[in-house]
Amino acid sequence: MTRVRYFAAAAEAAGTDSEQRHEVSLVALRAAIVTEHPALADILPRCAVMVDGVRTDGDLTLDDAALIDILPPFAGG
Repeated sequence: MTRVRYFAAAAEAAGTDSEQRHEVSLVALRAAIVTEHPALADILPRCAVMVDGVRTDGDLTLDDAALIDILPPFAGG
């Protein structure tokens, strides 16, 4: 099982700060969370995705992943 944490606008769109997931790949996870949280459809493509602290932009097997962070772009400086 993998814990997914949502931050800022992603948390607002998902309606939660975190949840436990069972998908086996990052592509499957993205599809499932958009299906369950449709408001993420516009935000997720712009989000950084960190898998166990390492940013990834492609697909990845999540067999051993413990934590996934969904980070929308942040403004400020």
